[in-house]
Amino acid sequence: MEELSELKDLLVSGHIPEALLLVEEMTEMSKEDKLNRIYSFSVVLLIHLIKQSAEKRSTRSWEISIFNAVKQIQRSNKRRKAGGTYLTVDELMETLVDAYDLAVRQAALEAFEGRYETEAIANMIDRTVILDQAMGLILASE
Repeated sequence: MEELSELKDLLVSGHIPEALLLVEEMTEMSKEDKLNRIYSFSVVLLIHLIKQSAEKRSTRSWEISIFNAVKQIQRSNKRRKAGGTYLTVDELMETLVDAYDLAVRQAALEAFEGRYETEAIANMIDRTVILDQAMGLILASE
């Protein structure tokens, strides 16, 4: 909110170039927040897809977490007023790829009650299949 007050002061005092710079900075901060939310929900989505693949089963809890993560990614990526999305399909895939290693580490703690190390869990699953599955879910009902 401090930025809005500063923006108002700049506009009232006629400092338009400085106000435009502040608007640009605020826009970038907003986009960065969206990207962080998408990344965080991507990790959650991947964790549960990895656990499903490794354990060759699913639970209602995992299904709900997957559904919620997909919806939150879709919601965070949507530009409401301008239309379109913040991230392109390629950028979404880059985000999933970036989140994958963290998701495997976390899934190793949760899958099979934590009996396997990260590398062992990674060897049980097909990275490409998991990433494609995640992308398919995100794009399916946008």
